[in-house]
Amino acid sequence: MTAPIQPSRIADLVIYNGKIATQDDKRSFVTALAIAKGEIVASGNDHDMMQWANESTRRIDLKGRTVVPGLNDSHLHIIRGGLNFNLELRWDGVPSLRDALEMLRAQVARTPAPQWVRVIGGWNEFQFAEKRGPTLEEINAIAPDTPVFILHLYDSALLNAAALRAVGYDRDTPNPPGGEIQHDRRGNPTGMLIARPNAGLLYATLAKGPKLPLDDQLNSSRQFMRELNRLGVTSAIDAGGGYQSYPDDYAVIMELAKRNELTVRIAYNLFTQNAKKEIEDFARWVKVTKPGDGDDFLKMNGAGEMLVFSGADFEDFLEPRPDLPDVMESELEAVVRLLVQNRWPFRLHATYDESIERFLNVFERVNQDTPFNGLRWFFDHCETISARNIDRIAALGGGIAVQHRMAYQGEYFISRYGAEAAAHTPPVRKMLAAGLPVGAGTDATRVASFNPFVSLYWLVSGRTVGGTLMYAAQDRLDRMEALRRYTVGSAWFSNEETKKGALVPGQLADFAVLSDDYFTMEEDGIKHLSSVLTAVNGRIVYAAEEFETFDPPALPVSPTWSPVAEYGGYARYRPAVPLVQSCNDACVNLCGVHRHAHAWAWRSNVPAGDANAFWGALGCSCFAF
Repeated sequence: MTAPIQPSRIADLVIYNGKIATQDDKRSFVTALAIAKGEIVASGNDHDMMQWANESTRRIDLKGRTVVPGLNDSHLHIIRGGLNFNLELRWDGVPSLRDALEMLRAQVARTPAPQWVRVIGGWNEFQFAEKRGPTLEEINAIAPDTPVFILHLYDSALLNAAALRAVGYDRDTPNPPGGEIQHDRRGNPTGMLIARPNAGLLYATLAKGPKLPLDDQLNSSRQFMRELNRLGVTSAIDAGGGYQSYPDDYAVIMELAKRNELTVRIAYNLFTQNAKKEIEDFARWVKVTKPGDGDDFLKMNGAGEMLVFSGADFEDFLEPRPDLPDVMESELEAVVRLLVQNRWPFRLHATYDESIERFLNVFERVNQDTPFNGLRWFFDHCETISARNIDRIAALGGGIAVQHRMAYQGEYFISRYGAEAAAHTPPVRKMLAAGLPVGAGTDATRVASFNPFVSLYWLVSGRTVGGTLMYAAQDRLDRMEALRRYTVGSAWFSNEETKKGALVPGQLADFAVLSDDYFTMEEDGIKHLSSVLTAVNGRIVYAAEEFETFDPPALPVSPTWSPVAEYGGYARYRPAVPLVQSCNDACVNLCGVHRHAHAWAWRSNVPAGDANAFWGALGCSCFAF
């Protein structure tokens, strides 16, 4: 943290009069930064940094605001999310079901045929003041003719009657393996699709909807990146995804990179697309691309998060833990051996310790004759990992990328496994104590919201979006450590820890000026933070409030009927005025049938009428007026 009296080059930008969390090894704060050609050249006090300026240097007075390194989501489905962002009505952060249904009603009126209205994850019923989700009756009443698809995390989806007609599901449509099309007592589909626990039915049904044309996909991807910039995100590691085929579904993001229109740096992993042919996917890909291909804005990062379909242990805590098939080991070993031989870094989805145990047996066996020798690899998620398996990961030089999935599924986990088991899901402090690289992220856009401040709130407070306390104080992170998981921590997972994550000389000039002081504000306010000025490569990509004059020209949303044109992305709500609680006991106690968690109610075989009728869906004393 030095400032030469005679600087070697002139700064393009100096930001000063701030509270800048550098994230250097000393966790230092400075008041000013000097930036040139996209990187930080000096950090220190206002006086010293001004020595790097001349008459052509832009100077920005931060007015005392807190500045952090640009946030880096180590597990975000940003490419797939970008392709679809303009199609989606986001309920992320909406404080009441009443608000959510009004948004749905307005969007139905704006959406032309044959388009659908889609609410695609990032919410749950516990965030709503009413503590329940929508019913099929409510959705059908709002949208009798426009198809509506509402995804509830990765466990279920609601389709109105128009959507059932659009996808062609009727009484004769068979259930796919691992999924259920719920039927009423007359044999007709109700509109509820359930992952049991395979979400393939949900993916496949969603994929039947209309897609955006190319120009709108380009616009959609830029709108999603701008929304991430508004939330302080400047980097993401894309974890691939179902129906995200390489290279076809990467054409849009590559075109934006070619046009120099990316405002989030992306490192992407390749996710196998063909069950039982995974080795063929990777054998083909190692011949046409390699890790590191690209540049600081868009580069290939390796394989995963799906390496073999037989290794998918899902993350649906409304269902029992799935037992992976016996063939998993042989299929995974073939893929991992190929990756290690070709020096491809890899990541692997792993929810349960029982799965991790078996995955590590495979990795250790491969390492015996095809040594990893420093090859970067890591697990994603690891909610129930044991101390023993944490140590095994450390011995193999791996890391763990954690996400705030428990902020959205904590109540379900407690219902199934108990509060004591939930108190260490995932055991982040134990991972850090073992010396593991740990990065933070969201796993958005479906299983959780893309808002990093909700994730930081979860790490710091130990609470779900519904307010349930899961973790004791000793198992939570302090604010500085949580922020480090989103900055220097995440940089390890794309092998960029010397380039990004800290606001120090020689690193990329990616930073966010926050709407409030993350370090001193009330804890509950963390989840409502945003950025008022975000820079990537020293270029301002988003600005608001007193910095609004620095904001780039607005990009109109296309198509014009897009929900994004009306609502944006993450809800701009502050805490709602509490509504009258719909449940007599505020959903604290669990009844025998519905367990007072309405996702359970939707899915239960209830002893009353049709599953989509009022008492069939919600039952017992769950509602009182």
